[in-house]
Amino acid sequence: MKLVVGIGNPGKKYLGTRHNVGFEVVERVASRNAMTFERDKRLDAGIAKGRVGGEDVWLVEPHSYVNLSGPVVAKIVRERDVAHDDVLVVIDDYNLPLGALRLRSSGSAGGHNGMRSMIASFGSPEFPRLRIGIGSAPPGLAIDFVLTRFRPSERDRMDEAFDRAVDCVEDWTVQGTVDAMNKHNG
Repeated sequence: MKLVVGIGNPGKKYLGTRHNVGFEVVERVASRNAMTFERDKRLDAGIAKGRVGGEDVWLVEPHSYVNLSGPVVAKIVRERDVAHDDVLVVIDDYNLPLGALRLRSSGSAGGHNGMRSMIASFGSPEFPRLRIGIGSAPPGLAIDFVLTRFRPSERDRMDEAFDRAVDCVEDWTVQGTVDAMNKHNG
C-alpha cells in the first residue's frame, strides 16, 4: 500500500491558500481516480482509499494543521505498517519558483514546519516528498505569505502545476521515486 499525504490546513478559511497546495493535489488525485474523501475522527484526517495505476493507495489530508501533520501520518504508517519509502508527502515551497515541481527521495525540512513535523514524527528524513513552488515570500513575511491565496494572474499557472503534480503522484505510485523524478523534475 502507498500513502500520498497532502499537507495543508483544514477548514474553509484556508481553502485556496498557498499553504494548502498539498490538499489541492491529493483532492485532484482523488477526483481523477474516482476516490472520495471521508473524515476519520480517530485518525484526525480526511482519507480517500482506492487504486491508482493498479496500486492500493490511501490519500491523506491531516486535519491537525500544517505544523502538526507528522503525528497524524506517523500513526497511520505504524497502524498500516507502511514503509517510509511508500509515503509521498506533497507540500508547498516558497523557495521554488511559482509552479515548479521537485520530487526528492529524502531531504531536510527546508524551513517548512509541516515537513519538520513529519521528519520528527518519523524519526528520519528518509521518505519521498513532492515540493510545489508557490512563489517567493517577501523577506520577513513568509508566515503571512503562505496563508494568502494565489492572485488571479497566478492561478492558471498553478492549475497547470497541480495537473503536473497529479501526473507525478500517479507515476510515483506505479513507477517509483527515481523514475518519477527523472520524468517530472526539470
